[in-house]
Amino acid sequence: MRAARFHAYGPAANLVIEPAPAPHPGPGEIRIRVAAAGVNPIDWKLRAGALRRLIPLELPAVPGREAAGVVDEIGDGVQGVSIGDRVFGLGGVTGASAELVILSAWAHTPDRWKDEQAAGAALASVTAMRGLNALGALAGRRLLVEGAAGGVGSAAVEIAVAQGATVFGTAGERNHEFLASLGAVPTTYGPGLAQRLAALAPHGIDVVLDTAASGSLGDLVAIAGDPTRVATVADHAGGQRLGTHVVNAENDPALLSAAAELGQRGRYTPRIEQSYPLEQIAEAHAHAERGRTRGKIVICL
Repeated sequence: MRAARFHAYGPAANLVIEPAPAPHPGPGEIRIRVAAAGVNPIDWKLRAGALRRLIPLELPAVPGREAAGVVDEIGDGVQGVSIGDRVFGLGGVTGASAELVILSAWAHTPDRWKDEQAAGAALASVTAMRGLNALGALAGRRLLVEGAAGGVGSAAVEIAVAQGATVFGTAGERNHEFLASLGAVPTTYGPGLAQRLAALAPHGIDVVLDTAASGSLGDLVAIAGDPTRVATVADHAGGQRLGTHVVNAENDPALLSAAAELGQRGRYTPRIEQSYPLEQIAEAHAHAERGRTRGKIVICL
């Protein structure tokens, strides 16, 4: 199969397209023929070597944790999915930027979603849902999403709106119209946020989800009034220090199915800023490293 691989840690230019051994699913796993794969911060951080002590890789490695495509091989004990089904999901921390990938958690792709949208849905939706779930029931509550225009943030906005929350989202001014289209009340991040929110939400903010790791977590705790009313999916060290909920993404098929169900109802649509062909994966990684992404970046095969 063709795959993007890096043989040494370093810049995006280290990525090359080359033949690689085809993987095969073990028990409880499936293999898909990839139509598109998501590009996430963990992908370029792993490639750059920033996480080599925490998550050492066997090189050469294929970047990518999430993908969408068509099932072409099924492992022992797997039920509820057939060869030829369209699915999206998560595998290991690497492996998705290739023609074939193994998934350990998946859901059927909603008919409403294109392959590119499905490819950007898995990691963002499970991360957002785990963060939102840590805050309890959202119906009738006022939620602030810090970093609301990114992949996880934009997913969290739509999912929280679908659950009945009134959502306020921070982003740069160029993304305010985008946030409004998702159902959020937009505002800018940074100094003066508490005062801006006081004007927008005079009865206060009930709960906060931080997706940005922008150094604002202390201010977000002050806005919420209690660290247990704040969850972070991005600033783990700060969250542990301040006593907020600290959430990691997990390969959870139940959350993927919940995201797919919202997608089928038209309540959650993954937002794609740009898609690149596999041959331009280095450009895709460089784009992701610059930050300030609106929604997701994906690779199309």
